[in-house]
Amino acid sequence: MSPVTDVERLLREAGLRVTRPRAAVLAAVHSHPHADTDTLIGAARADLRHEGQDVSHQAVYDALRALTDAGLVRRIQPQRSVARYEARVGDNHHHVVCRSCGTIADVDCAVDATPCLTASDHHGFVIDEAEVIYWGHCPSCLSST
Repeated sequence: MSPVTDVERLLREAGLRVTRPRAAVLAAVHSHPHADTDTLIGAARADLRHEGQDVSHQAVYDALRALTDAGLVRRIQPQRSVARYEARVGDNHHHVVCRSCGTIADVDCAVDATPCLTASDHHGFVIDEAEVIYWGHCPSCLSST
């Protein structure tokens, strides 16, 4: 998602004021799935530099918080990892993480069944989402050993 008009439309539909930092951060999340904050800061700064502007670390953190609160961005934080952000929201997908290099990929939930929504004991909760992280080694790391 690179056209600014799509990013602006998403911000408006979510009820957020359109600012260049927010638009740049949202575009960066779309362009860099599962990116950490430092990567998103670099991408947003590169985008804004073309317009002769800059963005502070705090402005990126504020934008990420607003985008996450508005449901435009999902924050994930696998064990032993910094927070990462993705634009794939609104579905119950999961992730696979490489133990060696930290690469993260999306994994769709099982089709025609909701095994991950069937808890052994729901403790009275009405469960509507589950977070599952699969761990292993990516093809690149496997071929380098």
